Amino acid sequence: MTVQEIKNRFRIIGNSPLLDRAIDIARQVAATDLSVLITGESGTGKEAFPQIIHQNSSRKHAHYIAVNCGAIPEGTIDSELFGHEKGSFTGAHDTRKGYFEVADGGTIFLDEVGELPLPTQVRLLRVLETGEYIRVGSSKVLKTNVRIVAATNVNMLQLMEKGRFREDLYYRLNTVPLIIPALRERKEDIPLLFRRFASDFADKYHMPPIKLTRDAEECLINYYWKGNIRQLKNVTEQISVIEKVREIDAKTIIAYLPDNNISTLPALFRPSGGDGNIPNELSEKELLYKILFELRKDMIDLKSIVYGLLEKGDSAQPIQTGNTRILKKLDNDIHKVETAMQIHPATHIEATVHENGIKELDGGQTLDEKEREIIRRTVEKHNGNKKAAAKELGISERTLFRKIKEL
Repeated sequence: MTVQEIKNRFRIIGNSPLLDRAIDIARQVAATDLSVLITGESGTGKEAFPQIIHQNSSRKHAHYIAVNCGAIPEGTIDSELFGHEKGSFTGAHDTRKGYFEVADGGTIFLDEVGELPLPTQVRLLRVLETGEYIRVGSSKVLKTNVRIVAATNVNMLQLMEKGRFREDLYYRLNTVPLIIPALRERKEDIPLLFRRFASDFADKYHMPPIKLTRDAEECLINYYWKGNIRQLKNVTEQISVIEKVREIDAKTIIAYLPDNNISTLPALFRPSGGDGNIPNELSEKELLYKILFELRKDMIDLKSIVYGLLEKGDSAQPIQTGNTRILKKLDNDIHKVETAMQIHPATHIEATVHENGIKELDGGQTLDEKEREIIRRTVEKHNGNKKAAAKELGISERTLFRKIKEL
């Protein structure tokens, strides 16, 4: 199957390169028996990829079993996975086959694998290494031939550091890592998904589909979407059912977007006017630059103050005794801020560190040049109105005038 054929079969919407790459990896690894660990935020659609792997493998005619490890009580999960003998515990009235026995020759999908208890992790590791397991209450070793695909939305490295997940099991499961992009990383797919959901709900509820104005579409594209595709689908359903007007504008869209997510990236929905309904046009990248510029400037100003105190001589004697440590700490803090400006995981900001310490941003710009560009564009956007420009940039008019003079 090609990537497009897989999308059609499994009703996957989107043309993002990151999404296509994930589908292509799933398609390629399907022909092997390697274990796959799927990672991605909640609501990104991870559950479709184990099925892609199973249906494109030689095991497609055998059983496919999906197990939500976080939904099974700790006391019964071993019995669910590996089976139990009659009388092995209270309530075990009959011998029962576990999922690994039922799915012999097929595929088991372990969703939320990070929720597995440590004793169960030991049993699972044995299955991965030897294909052997023992039913609860039995001493007889049984064999199984299953392909394991696992998924998680938590940071497995942090779980290992806390001793909640075995390192050896992690590397067994993570033979092939498969990363599902968050919705905010595939913004070009958001309008496509919205239209599909709107059409589906129109059919479901027997009403005309809702449509977006251009500004409403921009709101959706720039929103953070903490709940990813699941959240977008829920928002689309709410609007489809509640709104009588079928053309939806930005003001209506914002009313359905939770404030707790807006605060995650304030640049996207910070009001440029007093009514709180007009989205700010500063991009996410520009906001991050602006915050880091301000932090860097404050640290440099603080360093200058300390230098000034040291130059006063006796009046600064208590500070002089630890001046090397203080100045080194300030230099380290400034370096941390500048390091954050090199590569930011959410926006892929790139920069280069030269020997003289000057940072060069993507496109060959220094930090000061980038700040100058943001300020110039904002002032031009407001036709030279410094008050409006300062409001959008989130700084005072006085600070804006100072920056214009400096830059």
